[in-house]
Amino acid sequence: MIERIDAGNRMSEACIHGGIAYLAGQIPITPGADIETQTREVLQEIDELLAKCGSDKTRILRAQIYLADIADFDGMNRAWDAWVAAGEAPARATVEARLANPEWKVEIVVTAVV
Repeated sequence: MIERIDAGNRMSEACIHGGIAYLAGQIPITPGADIETQTREVLQEIDELLAKCGSDKTRILRAQIYLADIADFDGMNRAWDAWVAAGEAPARATVEARLANPEWKVEIVVTAVV
């Protein structure tokens, strides 16, 4: 069975199957804000969505981070490092990619154990 969280016509914010939560890419709330602000916003969205799934950031298996400009890597990492649980860092990849909205600087996708 697949459980869909915040399902819409186009996508669900998360799907749970076999004890694993697959989150959709989470985006910032404040378009045009600096990278640290946008990253903190995205991480807050991830925290809230993981809670809806019955999980939390200590159970993240993998994170995929998309930056509109790889020059924002250090700023994104400052927000990430302040958020990630000590000793609980997931496997992670960070790449530069054109995002759907040119005012977004970051989008993050995570997979976590429920």
